[in-house]
Formats: sequence, structure tokens, C-alpha cells
Amino acid sequence: MRPKPEHLGPEFASQFGDPGVVAAYHHRPAYPEEVIDILTDLLVAPGTALDVGAGTGEIARRLVGRAVAIDAVDPSVGMVARGRALPGGDHPALRWIVGRVEDASLRPPYGLIVAAASLHWTDWRVALPRLRDLLAPGAVLTIVELREQPNPWDDALLRAIRKYSTNRAFRPYDLVAELNERGLFREIGRRLTAPVALTQPLDAYVESFHARNGLSRDRMTPENAAAFDRLVKAMVAPHAVDGSVCLEVWGDVVWGIPGGPGG
Repeated sequence: MRPKPEHLGPEFASQFGDPGVVAAYHHRPAYPEEVIDILTDLLVAPGTALDVGAGTGEIARRLVGRAVAIDAVDPSVGMVARGRALPGGDHPALRWIVGRVEDASLRPPYGLIVAAASLHWTDWRVALPRLRDLLAPGAVLTIVELREQPNPWDDALLRAIRKYSTNRAFRPYDLVAELNERGLFREIGRRLTAPVALTQPLDAYVESFHARNGLSRDRMTPENAAAFDRLVKAMVAPHAVDGSVCLEVWGDVVWGIPGGPGG
């Protein structure tokens, strides 16, 4: 089996444990409510869900009241601590687990497994076969990504990211295609949600990039982080309205059966 792309390796996955990334994480756009509705529709008996790479638990916390029980697993102590303190984070139906989904102590079978902007950071050869074995009969693994309507500053932003990112190996990729090519995932269905308008203060928009791979403040020099911020503010400010950025986002929800050795 071909190895994972270099830019998705553990060195870069570990950035999501950085204090600076945890502190900036709430500035990332939220998933549309329709994503949660789709996940609820996909949930089957026994009504339990597993959120893989849960971060601060946006998906897990929003499934409270819809799933019988939710396990939220993430390797970052800081992310889990932050998630516990957010609305819904202390609900008795939600169990937080600090660890890697590859070897964490879990409670299968699950009527739904969700990986929202996280599965690319796992060890695919270990994680996908394990996820298959954790599913209840008829249940699926759901891969959720957030998409964004193109913005006038996108090309300049990409150049700025390439200049200042600490992940010099990064290249665009399609996670589902990468998994399919390796026999690790069989897609059953896909839905795009309706677009949702999002208004965000310019400073918060800029800070959201420091909650993403390659732009952790803890791994950039202070000079580079400040230069990146100035550059992004300068390119986006002409398009801001009353100091805020207007975005349009939607959810991309793909579900199917994980595979791998023994599948």
C-alpha cells in the first residue's frame, strides 16, 4: 500500500495539540446545522456515535440529544479540556477520551462514526480497519468537510500560506479519493448542504488560520506570524464590510464503509 502523503504525517498532526492552535480553534467556521441533521438521519441502532479527532467537540456536542451516547476521542489534552468547558461539553451522554482512535479504549458497536476534518491525520492502515470493526451492522463511517465559496482574495491568500506555512510539503489532495485508491474506504453516498452565510470580524478571520495545519503560532517565528497577519489583513480589508468578512460555507458529507487488511 502506498504511504500517506508526506504533508499529512504525524509531525503536522501534532500541531493541533499546540496551545496556540487550541486557543484559536473557536475562530474556525462552524458546520451548518444541516450537517448535524444529515448525521442524525444516518445514525442507526444502537444509537451511539463516535466522533474521531473530535477537537473541541463541535460535532459531538451538537449530537447531544440526538444520539443515545457519544464518545469524542482526540489526542490533544488541550482540545479535550477546551471542549469539556464549552456548551454541552459536560453532558452525561458525552464521554471524552484523550487518545488516538487507532488504539484508544472505546465502546463499540457504534451506530455512526463521524470524522470531521480529522481522518487525514490518522494512521490510515491502522485506523480504517479498526473503524470498520467498530461499526454496528448497517452503520457507516461519515467523513465531513467544510467547503467555502471562492473569495476574491483566495489566490493571494494561497501565496501567503505557501510563503509562511511551516508545512513545506503541503499539496492539495482529495481525502476520499486517497482512501479509495488504497482500498480503505467504499463510498455509499454524499450530500452537500445548502450554503450558509457567515459574518466574522476581520481579526477573527485572520486568527482562524492559526488554528490550521502549518500556521500554528507555536511553530512560526513571531516575526513570520506577524507578517502573515499583516499580509492577510491587507488583502482582505478592501472586501470587508464594517470591519467584518462575509463568507459563504457549506458542508460536504460523505458516508461509506471503511476497509483495509482483512476487509
